[in-house]
Amino acid sequence: MSVNLPAPDLATLFPIAGVRIGVTEAGVRKVGRKDLTVVLLEDGASVAGVFTTNRFCAAPVQICRQHLDGRQSIRAMLINTGNANAGTGADGLARAHSTCKALARQLGVAAEQILPFSTGVIMEPLPNDRIEAGLAAAIADAKPGNWIRAAEGIMTTDTAPKAFGAKVTIGGKPVHITGVSKGAGMIRPNMATMLGFIATDACVHQSVMQQLALELAEGSFNRVTVDGDTSTNDSLVVIASNQAGHSEIGALDSADGQTLRQAMLGVARNLAQAIVRDGEGATKFITITVEGGRNAAECRLAAYAIAHSPLVKTAFFASDPNLGRILAAVGYAGIDDLDQSRIELFLDDVHVVTCGGRNPSYREEDGQRVMKQSEITVKVGLGRGGATETVWTCDLSHDYVTINADYRS
Repeated sequence: MSVNLPAPDLATLFPIAGVRIGVTEAGVRKVGRKDLTVVLLEDGASVAGVFTTNRFCAAPVQICRQHLDGRQSIRAMLINTGNANAGTGADGLARAHSTCKALARQLGVAAEQILPFSTGVIMEPLPNDRIEAGLAAAIADAKPGNWIRAAEGIMTTDTAPKAFGAKVTIGGKPVHITGVSKGAGMIRPNMATMLGFIATDACVHQSVMQQLALELAEGSFNRVTVDGDTSTNDSLVVIASNQAGHSEIGALDSADGQTLRQAMLGVARNLAQAIVRDGEGATKFITITVEGGRNAAECRLAAYAIAHSPLVKTAFFASDPNLGRILAAVGYAGIDDLDQSRIELFLDDVHVVTCGGRNPSYREEDGQRVMKQSEITVKVGLGRGGATETVWTCDLSHDYVTINADYRS
C-alpha cells in the first residue's frame, strides 16, 4: 500500500550522457529478484555524497567516505539489496572491499574509484561471492536508459519503484536530471534514511559538488520521517557527468548554479516524498509546517516532535481528531521558553486552536473530515518570530508492526 504514489513517468527518466546503469539478479538474499546494480561513469564526472550520521554506520558507508575523500575520480557505483553489510565488523569491511576490487578489475580502474552501497538486513555476512559472480551480467546490461530497472533493483520493503526526472536549459543547452531512491521503513532524516542517487549531465566543478549534495539533502531527504529510526546505511550521491556542453558551473549562487540547484531540488523532493508515501503500512501522507519560530532549528524541533509521536501518528491512522496530542508534542519539543498562549493550530483549512486554546468556532466534525483524507496538512504557529520549516511524514498503522515483525522471514 502507498499513499497517492505516482508510477514513474518513463518519458521523464532521461538518459544521462556519461552514465550507464546495469541491473541483474545475483541471489544476494532471494532468488528471482533484481538485487545487484552497477552505475558506470565516464571519466571526468563530478561526484559527491552525504551519508548517515548514525555512528554504527555500515561498512559500505565507511568505504564510500574514504573513496570520496581520495584523490582519484569516481568511475562506478556498486549497489546490492537484500543485505545491509552493517554490524559486520572487520569482516564486513573486507567483503565490501573485495566487491570494489572485483568490479575495478572488470572495468580496468582502481578499487578506490568504486563506491559500494548495501541495503537490507543488518548483522548478516555480505555474500560477496554471489555479488562478484553477478558483476559481469550487470556490466553487460549497462545502458544509459536503465533508470527504472535501477529503481527496482534497489528496493527492499518498498512497494513500488521511486524515480523522477527533470529538464532545464542552462547556457542555451538542454540539461537533464534523473534520480532514483529507495526507502519505506527505518526512515528518520539525520542526513537521510534511504539510498538516493541523482545524476545530471550538467557541467559542474568538483569543488561545488559537496555543497550541492548537502543542500539537496537538507531541502528534501532531511525533511522526511516515517518512524524516527535513523538507518546505518543512509546514502545520497549526486553525480554531474559534465557532458551537457554549457559553461562549467563553479558557484551555486550564480544564475546557472541556482537554476540547476532548483531543478535538482525538485527531483530530490519528489524522491524524498515518495519514500514517505510508500512508508511501511502508511495510509496518510502528512505535511507538517511550523511557522513563527525564532529560528529554523526550533521550528524543526516542533515539527519532528509532532511527526515522531506514536500517539499523533496512530490518531491520524484512526482518523481521530484527538488534536491535543499535537499540542502536547509541541510542548515537549524542547523550546524551553515557549509561550503556549501564542500557539495556533490548523488542520488544512480548519482553525483548531487559537491563543493556545480550542478555537470557539472549531467543530469536531470539521476536524474529522480532514483526518479522513489521505493527504493532510498540519500548520502550527509558534508566535515567536519569522522562521518556517516543513517536514513530511505518514501515519502509523497495524501493517507497520506486521511488516517489521516479519521483515527477516
